[in-house]
Amino acid sequence: MKAWRIALAVAGIALAAFGVFRLVTQVPPSYLLILALWLIAALIIHDALLAPSVVGVGWLLRRYVPDRGRRYLQLALIMIAFVMVIAVPMIFLRGSQPAVKALLLRNYGVNLIMIIGVIAVISLILYVVRVARDRSAT
Repeated sequence: MKAWRIALAVAGIALAAFGVFRLVTQVPPSYLLILALWLIAALIIHDALLAPSVVGVGWLLRRYVPDRGRRYLQLALIMIAFVMVIAVPMIFLRGSQPAVKALLLRNYGVNLIMIIGVIAVISLILYVVRVARDRSAT
């Protein structure tokens, strides 16, 4: 094994150990229990809901969307999913903090819709450019 791989593995293990040490020494046990429950819930939601739905959407796209358009639609869906991972918790937490923490006072629902619209328009423009390029090449 190369030395840089060993060094990288040692660094990763050291950082993980430091994180566990900080969790055990500085976080109250009741919060650790909540964290453990949250992680278990996240695992269940991922394995029971998200992963099967991604497979289902992929199957539907493969079956009903032509190859040329599918890659642009898949790219748009992936980007929207990344944005939603960040935006959805912010939408649900809006107004739950004092005004000093102004981050959660913004209207993330409207912002999410605008970002999804921008992603859709850019993907559509890229697809139209691809179709026009393919037509001019023939």
